Amino acid sequence: MIAHKRTFKLDLKWRAMLLTSFLLLGLTILIVWVSNRALVDQFDDARRDFYERQRQEVHFNIQRSADVMRQMASLVAASDSLGKALLNADTARASRALRTLWPTLQLDAGVDEIIVYDRHLDVITSTGRESTLGPASIDLTWLRGILTREEPADRLVCRQSCQQYEAVPVLAEGTDAGVVVLSRSLADVTRYVQKSSGSEVALLVRQAGDADDARFLPRWNTLLTALTHESELLPFIKTLSRQYTWEAIQGRSLSYSRGGRTYELSTIPIAGTDSDDGALGSFLLVSDVTSQMASISSTTNTILLISLGGWLAAEFILYLILRYRMDQLREISRKLPLLADRQYYVMRQGRQARRSLFVDEIDTLEKTAIDLEIQLEGLEKEVSKRGSELETRVRELARERDFIRGLMNTAEVLVVTHRRDGRMTLVNRFCQVMTGLDEQALKQRSFPATFAVERFDEEEIFSHGSQQESTFVAVDGTTRTIVWYHTPLRTEEAGTEVISVGVDITERKTAENQLSWLANRDPLTELYNRRFFEDSLRRAVVMGHFGAVLYLDLDRFKDVNELSGHHSGDQLLRTVAATLAELNRGSIVARLGGDEFAVLMEHASADLAIERAKQIAEELEHRSLHVDGRTHRASASIGIALYPDNGDSPDELMANADYAMYRAKEDATQRWHLLTPDQQGREDLKNRVFWVERIRSALLHDQFELLVQPIFRLKDLTIQHYEALLRMRQEDGSYLSPGAFIPVAERTGQVVPIDRWVLSRGIALLANQSDDIINLAVNLSGQSLNDRTLTTFLREEFDKWQVKPHRLVVEVTETAAVTDFTSARGVLEEIRRLGCQVALDDFGVGFSSFYYLGQLPSDYIKIDGSFITTLLDSEESRLIVKAIADIARGLGKKTVAEFVDKPSILPFLANYNIDYAQGFYFGKPMLARDAGFG
Repeated sequence: MIAHKRTFKLDLKWRAMLLTSFLLLGLTILIVWVSNRALVDQFDDARRDFYERQRQEVHFNIQRSADVMRQMASLVAASDSLGKALLNADTARASRALRTLWPTLQLDAGVDEIIVYDRHLDVITSTGRESTLGPASIDLTWLRGILTREEPADRLVCRQSCQQYEAVPVLAEGTDAGVVVLSRSLADVTRYVQKSSGSEVALLVRQAGDADDARFLPRWNTLLTALTHESELLPFIKTLSRQYTWEAIQGRSLSYSRGGRTYELSTIPIAGTDSDDGALGSFLLVSDVTSQMASISSTTNTILLISLGGWLAAEFILYLILRYRMDQLREISRKLPLLADRQYYVMRQGRQARRSLFVDEIDTLEKTAIDLEIQLEGLEKEVSKRGSELETRVRELARERDFIRGLMNTAEVLVVTHRRDGRMTLVNRFCQVMTGLDEQALKQRSFPATFAVERFDEEEIFSHGSQQESTFVAVDGTTRTIVWYHTPLRTEEAGTEVISVGVDITERKTAENQLSWLANRDPLTELYNRRFFEDSLRRAVVMGHFGAVLYLDLDRFKDVNELSGHHSGDQLLRTVAATLAELNRGSIVARLGGDEFAVLMEHASADLAIERAKQIAEELEHRSLHVDGRTHRASASIGIALYPDNGDSPDELMANADYAMYRAKEDATQRWHLLTPDQQGREDLKNRVFWVERIRSALLHDQFELLVQPIFRLKDLTIQHYEALLRMRQEDGSYLSPGAFIPVAERTGQVVPIDRWVLSRGIALLANQSDDIINLAVNLSGQSLNDRTLTTFLREEFDKWQVKPHRLVVEVTETAAVTDFTSARGVLEEIRRLGCQVALDDFGVGFSSFYYLGQLPSDYIKIDGSFITTLLDSEESRLIVKAIADIARGLGKKTVAEFVDKPSILPFLANYNIDYAQGFYFGKPMLARDAGFG
């Protein structure tokens, strides 16, 4: 048997009353203690203030007595007869002078004694009641100082008594005649203190004394020189001196009880006392505080009685409140367990309707119990109803399960659920097909190991889900690229399982790799393209490095295209490319465009460059193409430029190599030409000087003009914005194309002021445009993308013309945007933050922009016109345009087709979902005012 510990049953009502009793009793004690403490502290503060006032009163009375005596001493010293008597050493005359003043001094000022000294400090005469100290107690050094300073002084001396001395020098006939000294006892001050304080006061002098003297206190070594009510106070002080030491009563108030009375003692030292034997004077104040202490005790008892009465009243009221409510609660607790036995009537049975002004928690509990009874009764009926519905739902869920299972097994995606340890719990049929393993075998394997999922971040995947790529070898031996989408399953045990859906993107990856290859390669010859060559040349032409550039141009290549067709020209280009690649292993060989090729030979001398040029020329002479009985030879003219001899910058080096190539075409004896320093750039220099001055004049005299060309939205053929085209106005009124002066401006740095002029003029045109929805696109050079003050200039222009920034579209070319990618991205991001829109112009040349498209901030992609004009004839152009449109649309960017010059191009643009178009078919460049720009 299990022994049960005996327990005592105590009703909740009595437990509540006991708890509140202890709480209220403790609170009562605390209130009484705090009240008593506050009264005592208040009394202590009042007594401290009283003591401080008495201390100040004592010092004030002593000082006042000194001031009165000084006035009296000055009156005596001012006597003419006394001054002459001192000068003549006439003692009798001096005595007569004192007798004349003595009654007034004794009665009005309470002076005890007057002593007159001559200038040699010998006593001439004295009058009055000789003090216990006598003239011998007066320090002659003190008197000599008074004569020296010729100013009065006072002194307090305590021995057998405390005497106050006032000395005043006597002046007669302009010289020191002597000193008058007045003395007075502090007994009068004692009476003043007793009257002001209401306390008994004693004047004590701490010194050795006669033990037989009734006023001498041996333990304190103190003599009582004066006291009030001596018959009562003297025995009290003697008893006090036997119980407390002298140090115990110094500097603080002391409570003392005697004969059922309570007294407060406090000592006030007399400042300025002086004695040769170390005697010190103090006032002892004895205050009867019996009534105050009785008041504190009475108040404390009253508070205690009130608190106890409140406690008893509170307990009685609590008992009345709990008595009925506890009975009601007991009845509710008895009936509630019956609800578990489905007795859904007990709570309402026998209940009488009650009306109450106040509703408490027990009423709420009773009402809630009744509501619960009703709801349980309703639920009982509902459960039986839902039983049949649940059976129906189970059958429906079974059908849905079969549907989902069929969907998973037919979908061409990998569907896997796996636990935190990687063990797979569910796989679909496609997983089995890809891996060649059945369901049971896969469930025994780990998900990351089976599908080669690296960087498997367990915490992130099981908490928030993620996306990642992986590659694995399928059962057929092919390497497949899979994109996995991980989503945590919301189960009862959160974070225990994840469903991973894998999409096979192998074909898309192959296409992306092809596009990446096209970014740096010429698709026809598979050589490097111009972009890659220029980047390589920029890295090669640096200080301390040397080498050579071979610039090739095929001779009579135009004849091949015209006589045998473009496909023959393409075949010849591929033949030349293969030859160049074979002869220049280790060098960078690129097709720059058309029939132009270039070879970058790093760390090559002039002799090596010449030897390589000879080999290329000789080898190409042996290459030929036979078409329909015609033979086309692959001969080429080769220009050689050395760096740094023929140029220390890529642009200058390529220009000189191009110049050398044309010199090679003029030379019938050899197919190559090495540029010499005296040939370098003569004509180019003259041309550059001319255009530098011409550009400067155009900027100074406002000889530039902005023409505008409309850009149409293809879905409704409405004009949304215009492109601003720069022209230079000549003297005859005609306009010069920017191709004539922009290259020089870019080389000389004048393109930045031209950009500023174009931006300022474009914003001014927008301010004059009446239609607020029309935007204007302006072209920006690559050099301005390195200008960090560009956004500040734009902000000032917008504020000046009150134009909203979103109406300006800034166009930058593909070349400018990626030449200095970091700077370009930073400036373009600042321009977009300002509110302007950004367009990438001439996009798609060489496919190099695909790499940067997702990273460059832009709103519009302007597809290069070379692809648009060949849409009808070139399958490659159609493929490239469609790819650009798809990628741009996926990145949320709008596309613009340039150079649309015939209506037959429009169906292609519509099929590729191109957003905008511009070209001569829609409108030629026109003056800004003709387009509504003011």
